[in-house]
Amino acid sequence: MPSVRLPAMMKFYVNGQNEVFIPGVTLSELVENLVEQYPGLQPHLLDAQGNLRRYFNLFINGVHVRDLEGMQTPLQDQDRIILMASAAGGIFALTNRIS
Repeated sequence: MPSVRLPAMMKFYVNGQNEVFIPGVTLSELVENLVEQYPGLQPHLLDAQGNLRRYFNLFINGVHVRDLEGMQTPLQDQDRIILMASAAGGIFALTNRIS
């Protein structure tokens, strides 16, 4: 099952965890399952149309989704997704490794 690494500011909404394991065949399905399992994330993560808010960036195995197939990128069980929040025009916390 793919893992999702969340910014520290969002730990409150996922029971204090830094990383959660969420099923999904595509990135879009994974995000849907993430907010279904942790509904407190929804207003912070998604806009009124259900799209990822523009100040969040998603990386799959260190590659930005815009360089893949966007939200329709297929996922494998071993994939590691990093959700990052942009701050003041830059990426808040950049890391390609999850320890």
